[in-house]
Order: sequence, then structure tokens, then C-alpha cells
Amino acid sequence: MAFNSYLFWLFFAVVIGLYRLLPHRGQNRMLLAASYLFYGAWDARFLLLIAISTVVDFLVAHRIKATPNRTLAKRWCALSITVNLGILGVFKYFDFFTTSFSRFLESFFNYQADPITLNVILPVGISFYTFQTLSYTIDVYRGHTKPAGNLLDFALYVAFFPQLVAGPIERSHRLLPQIVNPRRPREGDFANGLYLVITGLFAKIVIADNMAFICNGIFAAPADEVGGIDRVVGIYAFAFQIYGDFYGYSSIARGIALWMGIDLMANFRMPYFARSPREFWQRWHISLSSWLRDYLYIPLGGSRGGHWLTCRNLMITMLLGGLWHGAGWTFVLWGLYQGLLLCIYRPFENRIRQSHPSLLRRLVETFLFFNLICFGWLFFRAESIGQVWLFLSEILFTDFNATFLTTYGLGSILYLAGPFLLLEVWLSRRNDLLALTKVAWGWRAAAYVYALFMLLIYQPHRSSEFIYFQF
Repeated sequence: MAFNSYLFWLFFAVVIGLYRLLPHRGQNRMLLAASYLFYGAWDARFLLLIAISTVVDFLVAHRIKATPNRTLAKRWCALSITVNLGILGVFKYFDFFTTSFSRFLESFFNYQADPITLNVILPVGISFYTFQTLSYTIDVYRGHTKPAGNLLDFALYVAFFPQLVAGPIERSHRLLPQIVNPRRPREGDFANGLYLVITGLFAKIVIADNMAFICNGIFAAPADEVGGIDRVVGIYAFAFQIYGDFYGYSSIARGIALWMGIDLMANFRMPYFARSPREFWQRWHISLSSWLRDYLYIPLGGSRGGHWLTCRNLMITMLLGGLWHGAGWTFVLWGLYQGLLLCIYRPFENRIRQSHPSLLRRLVETFLFFNLICFGWLFFRAESIGQVWLFLSEILFTDFNATFLTTYGLGSILYLAGPFLLLEVWLSRRNDLLALTKVAWGWRAAAYVYALFMLLIYQPHRSSEFIYFQF
């Protein structure tokens, strides 16, 4: 049940109808059942994994709270980490590591052995809910949050369906109180939710799915059918595909949650306007980047040990962040590249952040860094390291004669994504992600009519699954 399907909106209509009729406790129980139904629609067998993580972390948190001995409490916390990362490791990384080790033995020692593989299906969204439950247990151990008093409330915190399979990765101190305490209608929730849902659907269907058609065609094309400039256009198309796709999911999740009185965190703040890698990660997938900062980078030592130790910590964090996205060497290379960007830019970060550049300089810095980010997307999108090399060799060593793909791709980016970027420029100048909801209704209506018109007219050739479902 993807957010861009008619089945989901039928499902949500039933959920919101029941939600309005029930008292607080009944709402929570109904939402938990709806969340399990929502997840089970992909593969009901994997509901067992969510149940295991839920029960283990609920019990462990209470043992940590009840244990005055910090050493013993640390062991309970370690148990939670072991169970959660163990499940994630088996289902997401076991085959990758055993296959890679087998190839290593074959390449360097000429030892041939069939790798031990499980060939299991990757449970949708496992990385998201695993990190969410881990943050809860660690925060209880650190004393930053109190254990949930009710198992069903905690289960809803883990499995709340709007953000279950692709985030944002919520912290317990933000989401749990909204679940435990009665929710009352708030002024602006419907209008803000409507804005988030419409812009989210626009970003997913009009931008991401149409960019996917261009991107997939260019990435799948053999070398003799496209040139270097076509490959560049394919990378740019993917940059807007992944942004529209992930922003669209996060925005719709926030919108439908607001209609139920629950405020999820914003996961994006105009990331392609960033001028440095640090600023980019404060704008892109904010819930993951802040999770990696708080539970990996800072425990490693953060920036407290001098330049080289800080770079080491950044590299470890981003390498593991790349591996979080997928069990493949292309994701490892993407994480390595992001870590290198952070290290290279680090001496200049404060100067960039504190400066007040002219408009021209700001545009140049933004354009330069946007292209650095797009280069990194090649590693993220490529199906193998060999494909990365194919793209780079064709971009660097083949002619740049424009083809139909070039003009069609660039035209589609400007026509479909251009108006959305103009909206973000306007939002950025007002420093308010919901600024459109505060203008006169006539202007809002015009924007919504345009979005709905585009949704009807520019249906993609083929609807694509949300990219982050695979993580």
C-alpha cells in the first residue's frame, strides 16, 4: 500500500473515519491494528520481526530503569543493540558479507568456495524501525527518556504506519508523548496537512516518477546508444528523482499524521540550496543524519580530538551511513565520498556558515556543491562499480553531442522540477517550510489547482516504488 496508490487512500479513509469516532485509547489500539495491516500488506511474515524488536526493547528499557547498577544496565542496553542489529544484519547484510568474503578469497588466494547465503527477502523498512527502536533503548539508558508504561503504546511508537517504512526516524521524546497523551484538534492541522499531502504527491508522481522514466532509460542504455552528455543528464534526473521520491514520502507521512493530531519531524529543508556538506546533511534526511550524529559520531569522539581524529570519526560515520542505505559496494563508495567531502570542507565550514556572501557568490557556491552532490548520486544509483566506471569513462572520454535524450531529459527537469524549485526558493526566503499555508486563500487555491492539474496530466509512464522502501 504505497502512498501513491488508490488502495492506500481507501485504507486511510477507513482509518481516519474510525479515528474520529473513537476515544484516545481506542484510537491507539485501532492505529496499531491499522499499522500492522499496512505493513502486513507487503509481507505479513515480517510482522514477527517488528514484534520481536518491540517486545525486547520494551522489556529491556524497564530493566534498565529498574537497575541501579550502571554496569548491569549497560549490559541490558547491549542486549537490545545486539538483538536489533543482529536481526538487521541477518536479513540485510549476511549474504553481502559472505559473498564478498568468498570473492576476496578467490581473488587473492585463488581459493574457490561457494558462499553461504540465506537468500531471504529484505523486509521493507527494516533499517528505519530498527534505528527508531534502538534510539529509544539508548535514550532510556542515557536517562534522556522514560520507559513507556504501556506495551501497546510503545508498539504504536515503533509501527506508526505513516512513517513506518521510510521514516522520518522519530525519537521517543518527540513521538511517544503524542501517542500516550490524548490528542485534540488543533487549528491549522488540516490546512498544513493538506499542503504537505498535495506537495508530497506532486513531488512523487509528477517529479520523481517522470524523472525515473528518464533515469532508468539512460542507466540501462548500452554504451553505443548514448553519449557522455546523456549520462550526465541521467545523473541529474536521478538527483531530482530521489529528492522528489523521498521528500514526497516524508511530506505525505507528515500530512496524514497531522490529520490525526500527530506532528512528525520535517525530514528535508531545501537540501539542494546547501553550500557545504555539513549544511547539506542538516537539510537532507535530517532524521538519519541527526541519528548518526547522536548515536555514532559523538560517541566516537565527535570533533573533540583534533582535525585528523575528527576526520576519522566522520569517515567511519559516513561509511556506516552508506552501508545503512544498502548492502553493496556502491553504497560503501557513496559513504566514502560523502565522508571525504565533509573532511575536505571542514576547515572552511565556519567561514561559509558565518559569511554573508553576495547573491552571485551564493549562487556559485550552491551550484558548485550541487554538482558535487550529483556526482555522488552516481555511486548511489549505479548497480555496480563497473557501471560507475562506464559512466565516468563515457562522460570523460566520449563526445558530448546532444541527442533526443539530452533535450528531453533537460526539458523535463526544467518543466517538471523547475516550478517546485521556485517554490522552495520562495520558502527559503521566508525561512518557513509552511509559508504557503499562511498566504491568502486565493493564492493557495491557485497553487493547489496547478498541482492537481499536473497530477492529472503528467501521470508517469510507469509508477515506481518509493526508493527508500528498499532500505
